[in-house]
Amino acid sequence: MSNHLFDAFRARMPAPGRRLMATDDGRSITYGDMLAQSAQLAHALVQFGVRPGDRVAVQVEKSPEAIFLYLACLRAGAAFLPLNTAYTLAELGYFFGDAEPRLVVCDPAKAADIGPLAERSGAAVATLGSKGEGSLTESASHQPKEFHDVAREPDDLAAILYTSGTTGRSKGAMLSHDNLASNALVLVEHWRFSTDDVLIHALPIFHTHGVFVATNVILMAGASMLFEQKFDAGRIVALLPGATALMGVPTFYVRLLQQAGLNGQAAKNIRLFISGSAPLLAETHAAWRERTGHAILERYGMTETNMNTSNPYDGERRAGTVGFPLPGVSLRIADPDSGRPLAQGEVGMIEVKGPNVFAGYWRMPEKTKAEFRDDGFFITGDLGLIDADGYVHIVGRGKDLIISGGYNIYPKEIESEIDALAAVSESAVIGIAHPDFGEGVTAVVVRKPGSTVGAADIIGAIAGRLAKYKHPKQVIFVDELPRNTMGKVQKNLLRETYKDLFATNAGS
Repeated sequence: MSNHLFDAFRARMPAPGRRLMATDDGRSITYGDMLAQSAQLAHALVQFGVRPGDRVAVQVEKSPEAIFLYLACLRAGAAFLPLNTAYTLAELGYFFGDAEPRLVVCDPAKAADIGPLAERSGAAVATLGSKGEGSLTESASHQPKEFHDVAREPDDLAAILYTSGTTGRSKGAMLSHDNLASNALVLVEHWRFSTDDVLIHALPIFHTHGVFVATNVILMAGASMLFEQKFDAGRIVALLPGATALMGVPTFYVRLLQQAGLNGQAAKNIRLFISGSAPLLAETHAAWRERTGHAILERYGMTETNMNTSNPYDGERRAGTVGFPLPGVSLRIADPDSGRPLAQGEVGMIEVKGPNVFAGYWRMPEKTKAEFRDDGFFITGDLGLIDADGYVHIVGRGKDLIISGGYNIYPKEIESEIDALAAVSESAVIGIAHPDFGEGVTAVVVRKPGSTVGAADIIGAIAGRLAKYKHPKQVIFVDELPRNTMGKVQKNLLRETYKDLFATNAGS
């Protein structure tokens, strides 16, 4: 038996002296450095009481050490649990109570608040800062640079990623070693990554895109990264000549197009621009091709499944589509209620099956059962169709999901906070097309009689409860919400009414 995912990386690693990362603060980190530091961190995890199968919850700023911590969790047999750095204490309290991590790793600046919260859930606490400082790396610095990796089976838990629930309760998607290893291998082959590639990595590392797509693909290919702590459009343009690939969300490409230095000459060494996490507008696709001569490759994935489809490497990368199912992934369009497969061209529920599909939701057996068909297909919640040429189109979302700036946002969670305010009668939260973020979170609110509550009051009241990216970009007050004969709020009518809300407010 082996340590499944890490052994897959190790088997494809180049010589220890080859560069893995060049950071924006001037550091050059080799594969040998990664092996040594992840070994030391794995020893440190054991010192903090982490045992195989334990969860390690991590809310830290992006850094090479944070990546090495992920790898250390794999090597120690623990489940890596990354948490968005924008999550509030109220949100973290739920995650700690649900996942019951053995160890919580947080930024030193937040330890005074997060520490007691973690300890109440029975977790030990360690710190890790954006420059690699903190009690975790201090402990690791005294440890050996070799570690006897804990044996893991393909179906053993490698990570838990929380995805918002339509009822407001987040669900922990359990991802196995084989879920992650198989998907990374397919992507390396499908996107033609090799040891010669240099990826601009400007994504956050607390969700699937930044860790399990970008980082895993680079490790599986033995390639290297230009590791940026944050996205800066001007800096990315300057980095393009020294790179071969960029992975981003649509917002990246919209903002890069605003840079005067973006042109075919700047992008001449890039062989692949990839976009995901939110729909890429056809006009962005066209504008990018015109400016750079490159067609962006759009793909489709989920927290629960990693990547499901991709536009082709060779062949037409068709704007407005997410391409074809990846090798090993079965995809069908089904009637949302019965699960009956639909004919080509018909709109229905996208359902997928394959080695990439997660094991289920953490401690939610009933929810897990409800999200799978009897034949093993996962019900994605996304509505789509397959056209006459076999391209998959995503046309809507059955679960009312909003995707803003690449982040998944569920309206119910925000509505619950707004509706709890004394001055509010009820609310409906919707996503409206936004030229910069893809969709802008918009709250439509009914005040209680006599109330004069304003937009600033609404946003101020939820500021300490919800991460900033979930805050409404606009609050609209109405006398009543539109309803159908069954009393259900007709959000489709609200979306139509306010569809042009952000048309002239790109910076809102």
